[in-house]
Amino acid sequence: MFKSFSIDDLIAISNVLLRLAVRYLLFAGSFYLVFYVWKNKTIWRAKIQQRYPENKHVIRELVNSFITIIIFGLVIMSVIYASKAGLTRIYPNISDKGWGYYLFSIVLMILMHDTYFYWSHRAMHWKPLFKAIHKTHHLSTNPTPFAAYAFHPLEAGIEVGIVPLIAFTIPYHGTALTLFSLYSLLLNVTGHLGFELFPKGFASHKLFKWHNTSTHHNMHHRLVKCNYGLYFNIWDRLMGTNHPDYEKSFNEVVKKRGAAVVDEANKGVLMAEEQAR
Repeated sequence: MFKSFSIDDLIAISNVLLRLAVRYLLFAGSFYLVFYVWKNKTIWRAKIQQRYPENKHVIRELVNSFITIIIFGLVIMSVIYASKAGLTRIYPNISDKGWGYYLFSIVLMILMHDTYFYWSHRAMHWKPLFKAIHKTHHLSTNPTPFAAYAFHPLEAGIEVGIVPLIAFTIPYHGTALTLFSLYSLLLNVTGHLGFELFPKGFASHKLFKWHNTSTHHNMHHRLVKCNYGLYFNIWDRLMGTNHPDYEKSFNEVVKKRGAAVVDEANKGVLMAEEQAR
């Protein structure tokens, strides 16, 4: 059974919080540094909304994110304690179920989370819940990577709810859950990046159109009542919640980025010709 709280528990919780904070700062901070501090001219043309957010909004995103990290940490520690008590479906060795199931379990976690996120997200757009909970996240109408965790405390609890749902319903190895969480953080950060990374034609490709883009989620932050999906564009397509101008908006952003690349290449050629004279 569960033991009483001790200094060892405090150290364990501190370690979990530290790991969560370091991951968040490493992923979100790296993208912020490249896209918002460096501000390369070619990269700037790939910005979905041309203006940059004010510093006060970035600070708000950071403050809300660190509150979220505390809530995430407490829930994750609860799952760890439950696992030690034999209450979850964790298994100790990859060989117990083999590599095939190990890889399948990661894919299953991603699909479970994508479904969980879409429907919980849509529920939070119900007017009473939006005003009470989800509006905090939508204060970032022009999000930066730091908006990835910028939630109201109650929404943070809902977001991390996927972890106990996985832990109590499917057999999983601890490292599989870690890889899933890293994938989730990466896609969350790039979804809030404010810059489009995917190539021309991605949003309309027969296969790739089922994967979401930064433009897709940026439109959600700007327009609110559309584009609810996380990783994939499956539920939005099935439920008719994609914005009708999504593909058009994606193509416009990619076109601007492509023009910037050509401009920079032409400048490089001209400089080389000047130096050769």
